[in-house]
Amino acid sequence: MSLPKNRLLVIGCVWPEPNSSAAGSRMLQLLQFFLGEKYEITFVSTAARSEFAIDLENMNIASEVIRMNHSSFDELLRQIQPNFVVFDRFMTEEQFGWRVDENCPEAIKILDTEDLHFLRKSRIEAFKKNIPAENIYFDADITKREIASIYRCDLSLIISKAEMELLQNKFEINPRLLYYLPFMLNSISEEEALNLPNYQERNNFISIGNFLHEPNWNAVLYLKEEIWPLIRKELPDAKLIVYGAYPSQKVWNLHNEKEGFIVKGRAETAEAVMQQAKVCLAPIRFGAGLKGKLVMAMQCGTPSVTTTMGAEGINGALNWNGFIVNKPELFAAEAVRLYTDEKLWAEAVQNGHAIINSRFKKEKHQQKFATKLAGLLENKDVYRKRNFVGKMLQYHKHRSTYFMAKFIEEKEKNKKTAGHN
Repeated sequence: MSLPKNRLLVIGCVWPEPNSSAAGSRMLQLLQFFLGEKYEITFVSTAARSEFAIDLENMNIASEVIRMNHSSFDELLRQIQPNFVVFDRFMTEEQFGWRVDENCPEAIKILDTEDLHFLRKSRIEAFKKNIPAENIYFDADITKREIASIYRCDLSLIISKAEMELLQNKFEINPRLLYYLPFMLNSISEEEALNLPNYQERNNFISIGNFLHEPNWNAVLYLKEEIWPLIRKELPDAKLIVYGAYPSQKVWNLHNEKEGFIVKGRAETAEAVMQQAKVCLAPIRFGAGLKGKLVMAMQCGTPSVTTTMGAEGINGALNWNGFIVNKPELFAAEAVRLYTDEKLWAEAVQNGHAIINSRFKKEKHQQKFATKLAGLLENKDVYRKRNFVGKMLQYHKHRSTYFMAKFIEEKEKNKKTAGHN
């Protein structure tokens, strides 16, 4: 029995939860792309399976929980014999990349960065210290780890053009190793746009985002303490409905019916609650990648007010679907204007649809990506010969990780042996 032409192994950092985070939506889009290209897919992760994760079996995708620092993964690789491996974030490449190289040296290794972790972490620290992020990320260990991972892979998927420019201009990474692949979304037709709830059918402001993600928690706290009181002063009957997966007690503590600040926690369907809202508020002060909530707002015909950081990488030269402002007083004023001016609101909706249709068109990105992968598979030897830094980093990483993994493996064996005696 011959093996399928294209066999893909995806090593997930977590199990994909599209309704919980933009990262989950991104992974689902990638899986759907590979399924459309007739890849046979196996998805594995060391994380515990989540009740909110997508049903991979229903998508005809094999899945398995794997163990770190254990030779059973080598056996799995030999069994699957993937010719493509996608690492979900650089941490999985660090953990399993050397095993892929040892057991499937011909496999094309693709790193899906989701967002640049070193950039997000550095921006969080820079925000707290009130200094430029550049002062932090060049010297940070996480930067060295993530950049090294990019070099060790054949191709790294970068979700934002701003991050592409950073990697090429600041870190001088060869563009050949990077590939711009944003969200891949269905275009919005005129008929679909007309079927969305209109201005009169909507109520309330909305904030949404996974609370395990620190930028989201910070944005909601910022809303509560500085922005929402200014909005309520102008609109005393307005409500802000706050949604987000995995809220902690400190999030629930912000709930205040009297102030119109309503914390709901996880939304059963994020798109449904977004379509019910009149305006989305996202005063994001640090982060990286593309903000899924703002892209989803555009899809749902919901205008938004955000910051320069929130809009980064989304609209390019196109007009935003609302306003991009950074000062709390101006943020509140523009939110009120957007909420109360139906004509302005309708124009913002159209702007959002134009951004989706021109920058995230699924067919265009899928076709280009398929062509890129075919070329990479055909010319991988040429690609690899020109990436000497990657070869050098592979060599050193492999030796250190190999011996550490073997040490841990032997330690676990000895524990079991001692337990039987």
